Amino acid sequence: MNARFLAMANHYVFEPEFCNPAAGWEKGQVEKNVQDARHRLWQPVPSFPDLAALNAWLERRCLELWHEIAHGSLPGSVADAWVEERAVLMQMPPDFDGFVELSKRVSPTCLISFERARYSVPASFANRPVSLRVYPERIVVAAEGQILCEHPRLIERSHRLPLRTIYDWRHYLAVIQRKPGALRNGAPFAEMPSAFRHLQELLLRRPGGDREMVDVLALVLHHDEQVVVTAVESALQAGVPTKTHVLNILHRLIDAKTHDKPLIDTPQALVLNNEPKANVERYDGLRGLGVKDIRHAS
Repeated sequence: MNARFLAMANHYVFEPEFCNPAAGWEKGQVEKNVQDARHRLWQPVPSFPDLAALNAWLERRCLELWHEIAHGSLPGSVADAWVEERAVLMQMPPDFDGFVELSKRVSPTCLISFERARYSVPASFANRPVSLRVYPERIVVAAEGQILCEHPRLIERSHRLPLRTIYDWRHYLAVIQRKPGALRNGAPFAEMPSAFRHLQELLLRRPGGDREMVDVLALVLHHDEQVVVTAVESALQAGVPTKTHVLNILHRLIDAKTHDKPLIDTPQALVLNNEPKANVERYDGLRGLGVKDIRHAS
């Protein structure tokens, strides 16, 4: 048993029991059940558009077979025996986080390598060790007790294909704030939303456009990315592709969300019994009208 399998056994509270090496007769019943299930499920062989559809059909078909197959030693079907047994089982614990953990060191270019693919990591962890948690469909990078990033897992078995790199342009925002020129030909920024790329094409045509575009991209560190994209799209539609106009639209969008709240229902106890009335005659007193002995400063 490896460490993760032992952790799973402890999580679900069961004791693993293995057959001896080269002793196939010890698992004859298991092999027979597999053989019977193979005939029931895969003859004729069904076809599916993807793996998710296959798994959904397989689960549904197995549940149907529980009602069709007799238990053998107990009266009724397998489903009937399961109903009786479930009543005396212990409560299921939370799902086991079944990842395989590997130690990796981030390269100076903010990448880690795994299975003929490279994945980007936030620039603040360049040249530092991280923990790579491998799942069947994704990989998760963690360090210092927190999750840094997550990528879809890329599985390519052919060694003839070139090494692929999966970038997240947000991981390199700290880099371009120090070196705005890296924004021009940086490979990670080819994956930006189309509105950002269009704005970049316009800003880089004039002096100082690098720094201005970096400041716009840095907005996603403090605000919701979709709101920033909406502000950039509005600036492009208005024909004013500048950082100042994007900030103006962004603040208006944020203020509109902030002030879009239901009206407060004032309690009856706060209503004034005697409402104040405007007395304009007081202003006549200030002017000295009707008062004979008022002296004005000269």
